[in-house]
Amino acid sequence: MLQPCVFLMNKVFHDAAAALFDIRDHATLMLGGFGLCGIPENAIHALVQKGVKGLTCISNNAGVDDFGLGLLLQTRQIKKMLASYVGENAEFERQLLSGELEVELIPQGTLATRIQMAGMGIPAFFTPAGYGTEVAEGKEVRAFNGKHYLMELALQADFAIVKAWKGDTMGNLVFRQTTRNFSTAMARAGQVTIAEVEELVQPGELDPNHIHVPGIYVHRIFKGAAYEKRIEKRTVAMAQ
Repeated sequence: MLQPCVFLMNKVFHDAAAALFDIRDHATLMLGGFGLCGIPENAIHALVQKGVKGLTCISNNAGVDDFGLGLLLQTRQIKKMLASYVGENAEFERQLLSGELEVELIPQGTLATRIQMAGMGIPAFFTPAGYGTEVAEGKEVRAFNGKHYLMELALQADFAIVKAWKGDTMGNLVFRQTTRNFSTAMARAGQVTIAEVEELVQPGELDPNHIHVPGIYVHRIFKGAAYEKRIEKRTVAMAQ
């Protein structure tokens, strides 16, 4: 009688450098996070150390001058940015205005949906966002029920790099509060998904009802360390 064969891939890597071993020059990367919340800090530092160049980075924003994706901008490793908000990074502004950096600004909802569509295997969709603006240049326009819509393509990436609160060795991920943001969609959209986690546990230790990204989407996972978790902009009220 034939016995069932179970193949379990070892997804656990020692650190960020090991998990990012095959990222080469000119790769397209999705990097999770919203502002500085939930960004893959260890992976970004590893990319800086690796020295890969000509990267196309898809992220909600471009970090700040000395943290997050701002570190890759400082070292001129990013060739093109696709983002929805870039207002906190002076180096980004300088490179954009000097023509050193290619930039595609995308309405935030459109960016999120383009990533979601990639994860769902849907090549394109129609949205009213951006119609009649520079965003619409070169894009197909159709009318539905008397309203104009732009056709937007799903975003593809060679690698999706995200940071979760907890994960198990099978790649199941749990995010904490705002850190879910773009990361859960990106984890489903990369050809290879790499997750760094604050806490790495064994299978069965995570409540299945609380898992935000099933392990089937995650190819590599490692336990991060020394997280700074900076606040992008602190606003305080004057004492009365």
